[in-house]
Amino acid sequence: MPFLQLIIELGSAHPDPAEEALFGIGALSVTMVDAGDDPILEPAPGALPLWPTVVMKALFPGDAVPGSIIRRLQAALGIDDLPMHRFEFIADRPWEREWLKDFHPMQFGKRLWICPDGQRPKDSEAVVVDLDPGLAFGTGTHPTTALCLEWLEAHHPPMPKTMLDYGCGSGILAIAALKLGVQQVHGVDIDPQALIASRDNAERNGVGAALTLSNCGRDLTTAALVVANILAGPLETLAPRLAGLTKIHGHIVLSGVLANQAQQVQQCYAAWFDMDPIVIRGDWARLSGRKVTNKMRA
Repeated sequence: MPFLQLIIELGSAHPDPAEEALFGIGALSVTMVDAGDDPILEPAPGALPLWPTVVMKALFPGDAVPGSIIRRLQAALGIDDLPMHRFEFIADRPWEREWLKDFHPMQFGKRLWICPDGQRPKDSEAVVVDLDPGLAFGTGTHPTTALCLEWLEAHHPPMPKTMLDYGCGSGILAIAALKLGVQQVHGVDIDPQALIASRDNAERNGVGAALTLSNCGRDLTTAALVVANILAGPLETLAPRLAGLTKIHGHIVLSGVLANQAQQVQQCYAAWFDMDPIVIRGDWARLSGRKVTNKMRA
């Protein structure tokens, strides 16, 4: 069944009242897009990213009546006239996968490529990860994932024999590590969709036998490489645990950290690791270090 989409040009007006009103009158989804071509940086946690001019799109069932939607929306907002708007019919399609049409092969470092399933780079020497993220986080497009992929590629070869991917998402980091020479990876994630995506992607890449997965992180063994691309708060809380899971002389790679949080997170791990210089990309940071025997927290 098709859907009826209402498109409203909000200009510089704050979108929250309109979004709340649209959901209140039965919108199935509400999205915001840039009315022009203005850049926007990754927002701070909890902040709403806004462009100078905003267009709001609301999706309704295909049998909804446009006139009724307008009257109810005006009443909900307490206004007599809506900003410039129009309706259009949208054919049904798998919306959760629609964004993948813009997912193209991406290169990290000299040889590592992340590719949508079936696509290939021209480089015959490329190390290729075929990826279908499904509903899980992780395609390489976000700076935090890209920074971790670049660390893995830069340390190939040689690669550690074992790795722990704490917060594995789509499995992108685990699979890239296996393709680059790691022999065994254990992935941990609390999201069931992440474990499904990681398993499917590992099988697609022929490395399923070398990847084990769990959703709780209990009874983990130490690894020569620990990678965690999550958020600053959890990374600080998990510092003793992740340090304990890293073998002596092993490496740790951390991301999901805003640049202005990096020093604080790094201090949490400096009790166990010789930390490398922080690497910044845009608003995001990557931390890495090597575990040493003479640094232990009391």
